Amino acid sequence: MRIDLAGRTALVTGSTQGIGAAIAAGLAASGARVAVNGRDGRRTEEAVERLRASDPDADLVAVAGDLSSDEGAARVLDALPDVDILVNNLGVFGARPAMEISDEEWRRYFEVNVLTAVRMIRAYLPGMTARGWGRVQNIASDSAVVIPAEMIHYGMSKTALLSVSRGFAKEAAGTGVTVNSVIAGPTHTGGVEDFVYELVDKGLPWDEAQRAFMREHRPQSLIQRLIEPEEIANMVVYLSSDQASATTGGALRVDGGYVDAILP
Repeated sequence: MRIDLAGRTALVTGSTQGIGAAIAAGLAASGARVAVNGRDGRRTEEAVERLRASDPDADLVAVAGDLSSDEGAARVLDALPDVDILVNNLGVFGARPAMEISDEEWRRYFEVNVLTAVRMIRAYLPGMTARGWGRVQNIASDSAVVIPAEMIHYGMSKTALLSVSRGFAKEAAGTGVTVNSVIAGPTHTGGVEDFVYELVDKGLPWDEAQRAFMREHRPQSLIQRLIEPEEIANMVVYLSSDQASATTGGALRVDGGYVDAILP
C-alpha cells in the first residue's frame, strides 16, 4: 500500500516528543506538511530540528501554543488557520490513589485531555467539511476501556474522547471527513519510563523494569512488551490517507491485544 499525503497539511498536538513526535515523523515521511506543536517555543523548534535531522526532506513547521488555554489555542489557529489532518495527541497522565484525586486535578485532566481536542475540532472541522475532505484522529488509550485503578481520572478522560470522536463523526456524516479514535496500548516513551519506575523497583535496569511492569501491572498484553511509538504512528498515517475513506466513527486499537474484548 502506497500512502501519499502530498498536498495535505497536518497538525499534531503535543508532538515535541513521544507518540506525538513519532506521528509527526510518520505523516511527514508520507509527504504531508506537518505542524509540530508544544507549549514552549524553544522546545518546539528543537523538536522540529530533531525530526529534520532524521528526515531532511520532511516538510515541518513549529507552531507553539498551550492548547489548554484560550490564548495558546488562538496563537496556533492564527499561525495555522486550516488543516486537512488534525491529530489530537496532547494529554497528561500520572498515577494517583483514587481517593486522593482533588476536584482541581479532575478538572485539569478533563480540560487538557478532552476539551483541548473538542476546541481544535470545532476550529478545524468546518473548513474540512467545506472542502469535502478531512481527517480527525483523537489519540485515546486502553485506559479508556480498562480503567486503571491507579489513575481513574486519566481513564475517565480517555473514555470521554471515545464519545467525542463518535459524536463528531456523526456531525461530519456525508461530508468526506472522517473522525476516529486510536486506542494506544502501553507505549515506550520517556514519560512512560518515568511512570514505570513509579510502580516497580527503581534499581532495576530498564529491560527488567519493563518486563516487571508488564507482568505485574499489564498482564493482559498479548505481545508482552511495550509498544513502540512508531507502531501507533503507522495506524495514524493509514487513517490519514485516502485509503481509510470508509473508516469513521471508530475506535481502532493499537494496544498489543491488551483490551480483552473483540470490540472496544
